[in-house]
Amino acid sequence: MQIIGMNGVSWSRDHKMILNEIEWQVNEGEHWAILGLNGSGKTTLLNMINGYIWPSSGQVSVLGHPFGSVDLRELRKSIGWVSSSFQERLYASDKSQHIVISGKHASIGLYAEPNEEDFDKAKELMERLSCGHLYDRSYQSCSQGEKQKLLIARALMASPKLLILDEATNGLDFLSREALLSSISELASGSDAPTMLFVTHHIEEILPIFNKTLLIRKGELYSQGNSEAMLTSENLTSFFETPVQVQWQNQRAWMTIPQEDRAE
Repeated sequence: MQIIGMNGVSWSRDHKMILNEIEWQVNEGEHWAILGLNGSGKTTLLNMINGYIWPSSGQVSVLGHPFGSVDLRELRKSIGWVSSSFQERLYASDKSQHIVISGKHASIGLYAEPNEEDFDKAKELMERLSCGHLYDRSYQSCSQGEKQKLLIARALMASPKLLILDEATNGLDFLSREALLSSISELASGSDAPTMLFVTHHIEEILPIFNKTLLIRKGELYSQGNSEAMLTSENLTSFFETPVQVQWQNQRAWMTIPQEDRAE
């Protein structure tokens, strides 16, 4: 099954081209990292996938449904989207399990009485993401990393077929980031895992489970393919338009700027 299909997709605003001739397919069984600097078009691409914006030209299909032949409100129920910016919209005094359960209907807060099955599922998801100890804690008492795990559990409450992690590690210290990445890796390894898109501008966050990488720059797809082929010194030097060196360790790529270039 094709999860995402974009054929010749462009989008402009105020006569300015934001996305230009995007050709991209995501197939079942693939997990993709999306890498780009700030302002490269990553968020616009995500808004397109969720149907919040419509292409100026080209064709989009998500989860096998071409845009124009599907109720986008219904389609969004099968898409989980986690972003650190979303934390500010939630009620700080809510219990952690209520935050998770609210994902069932994509609501802010609970407007229907949860049943026992809802609580059981929330607890199971929290355990899977190594945050079960937060059960019955207020959301405001959780650390930034713990809040991100709760948001992922919340996104999984509706059993989405596609999960978008949009710069989910923003604001985390090194240890919290690695703990969150470890939970994401375990989640992706499950037999019932949704297809994942992991959006970042730090290549060291691209875990082995993200077997495909898309490089986006200035609204255009620079290159895409197997992560090992994308994340090389030569390719990223050209992509970032500055000399970089990439070293692989424990199946993850780590990038540095050579000292002589840093001095310049």
